[in-house]
Order: sequence, then structure tokens, then C-alpha cells
Amino acid sequence: MDITEALEQSQPGLVSRVTGAIRKHQLNHRAEQTYLHWISRFVLFHDLKNPETLQPGDRQLFLAYLSERLEVSRARLNQAKQALAFFYEDVLGRTEPEGIVAA
Repeated sequence: MDITEALEQSQPGLVSRVTGAIRKHQLNHRAEQTYLHWISRFVLFHDLKNPETLQPGDRQLFLAYLSERLEVSRARLNQAKQALAFFYEDVLGRTEPEGIVAA
């Protein structure tokens, strides 16, 4: 199973929404692949729940998991943070509430 299939299972049409937003911002192919990877892992981490229903605390939980349990490098953690910020702001049209800062 391709990792992006998780996005489609959580919300049909989500992959095309993500790739459309990426192309709108003229990001390169590598950035597209990286963002799709982290967004898909986020959705999988939350058992394919519709991302529209997830809260900022759910994002924090995922980032803490990457940092503390998987011990990903700072660079990879920053990639995941950027991908999720892009996902919520540019794909879902949601802004981060004041005072919430990615881990």
C-alpha cells in the first residue's frame, strides 16, 4: 500500500488537495514527496481519522511521538512540522490558535 492511500482513506480527494496546494506554491518535487510523506504518517498515526476533526493537540502528540519515541533527527522533525503547518494552513485553511507552538 502506498503511504498516500492513507490520505485518501481518511478523506477522499485529500491527496489531490495537498498536491494542488503544493503546486500552487510552486514547491519542487522533493518537497512534494516530503510533505506527502509526513502528512500521510500523521494521518496513519491517528488511525486514518479525518484530519478536519483533529485538533492542535493531536499535532503535538504526533510531533512528540516522532521526537521522543522514534528519536528522529532535528532536521526530520522540522520537516514534519513544516509539512503539518502547510497541511493545516494551505490545504485545510485552518490557522494555529495563538499560543500553540509546534514541539
